[in-house]
Amino acid sequence: MLNTFLKMEELRNPIILTCITLYMLLCLGIGIWALRKTKSAHDFFMAGKELGIWVTAFAVFSTTLSGFGFVGGPGLVYSMGMSSFWMAIIAVLGFSLSFMLLGKRLRLFAELGDFFSLPDVVYKRYGNNETRLLIALAIILGVLGYLATQVLAMSIVLKDILNAGGYFGDMSLEMCLIISCSILVFYSVTGGIIASVYTDMIQGGVMVIAALLVFITVVYSFDGGLMEMNEIIYEDDPQAIGPWGTLGMFGCLSWMLLFGLGGSGQPHVITKMMMNKKISDAKHILPVSILGYLFSALLWIGIGLAMRALVINGAHPPLESPDQAASQFLQYYAHPILAGIVFAGLFAAIMSTADAFLNIGTAAVMHDIPKYFGKKIKNELLTARITTFLLTVVASVFALYSGDLIAILGAFGWGTFAAAIVPVVTIGFNWKRATAKAANIAILSSLVINFTFKMLKWTLPYNIDVGAFALIVSMILFILVTLLSKPPKLDPAVEKVMDM
Repeated sequence: MLNTFLKMEELRNPIILTCITLYMLLCLGIGIWALRKTKSAHDFFMAGKELGIWVTAFAVFSTTLSGFGFVGGPGLVYSMGMSSFWMAIIAVLGFSLSFMLLGKRLRLFAELGDFFSLPDVVYKRYGNNETRLLIALAIILGVLGYLATQVLAMSIVLKDILNAGGYFGDMSLEMCLIISCSILVFYSVTGGIIASVYTDMIQGGVMVIAALLVFITVVYSFDGGLMEMNEIIYEDDPQAIGPWGTLGMFGCLSWMLLFGLGGSGQPHVITKMMMNKKISDAKHILPVSILGYLFSALLWIGIGLAMRALVINGAHPPLESPDQAASQFLQYYAHPILAGIVFAGLFAAIMSTADAFLNIGTAAVMHDIPKYFGKKIKNELLTARITTFLLTVVASVFALYSGDLIAILGAFGWGTFAAAIVPVVTIGFNWKRATAKAANIAILSSLVINFTFKMLKWTLPYNIDVGAFALIVSMILFILVTLLSKPPKLDPAVEKVMDM
């Protein structure tokens, strides 16, 4: 038994690379299969509105975690202690609000026309072309931040794996990014959203089981388990293991607002509510998504704490970047086969999530914006694939030169979506009094705040998240402008849906 274990340790890197290669081939196979099922732009963007309960449920929670949760999450815990614990836990509230307020409503709106995207439905609700344009711009800008998160996560993990084996010399981050994007573009261009959701279903199941096994590995990394880890971190920095971590109370509370209420403003999640086969499926999709998310989030918290404790007590050298926490723990402390499976599932999660963002971003670029100008793209499917490639290139440049941690990039994208979409969709689709003017002002204010602070590198006192601040401002403006405006006259079909 000992000889077998030692032999596997010697072959650790080849085992990990083999698992990743096999899994990636499976994902590429799904992309090719999806290519055969993708006959039109409607299939490319909306999966034909034919998704079942399990496919939709796994797609929802897998898309939420992916590179943001599995790479960025442990990095935040490693650098800030327990601060991001609130970000991970409160996301369950975001799932619940999304399904309670929008699950049935969005699916009913999707029946009112041959819609490709969220801006299509927003236009139907408000009857205003400027609102369609502004929500499309918000989605494109948010996609660049969140897509950059996925691309950077995939590149960092790939760099760690390839350099650990020593087979390819010292691979640069730029080269790993080119490799990652090449695979991603092929996968996304071939299958569209169909490839994404079916990959989500497979890797979501894998990640739930793998996260539990990794958490057990984390616990047994120290003789005293979690108690010993906590004691090591406490002796080094009591604040890190406290309830608010090193970010502080106000920073954590702002994250709770952003990832709780803001969870209902994530287009990669709520658009999937327009794709399920039956309207009544929403009540079954929610509990499955929440359970899958909670189990998978164990990896987020566990690895971050373990790596911080291992570095503090000298068992592991300090990390060059907090974003290496997950890949370093899996490479050196998890069983080789488990590490290979988790890495493989992680790459699949990143690809399917990136595909989801490319999908909604592409729809905004080549479907929603042309509609505002009264133009129609002739070959929508071909144009969608070209646009997918171009968005990947732009997001890759953003990822390389932003200088942010993965989770911070993800929080920026999340905040951009939340501040623009929560007032207009979450509130506006449940409040018939809401006006297009209020929606336009809310979106504009959210974009101005988020991007002014980002470009000028401004910060708020007490580590308050800019996205949370933008969300509060946009909601207040949305409500005030609506109350000061004349009640709108709704399309009879829209009014009927909102009365259901």
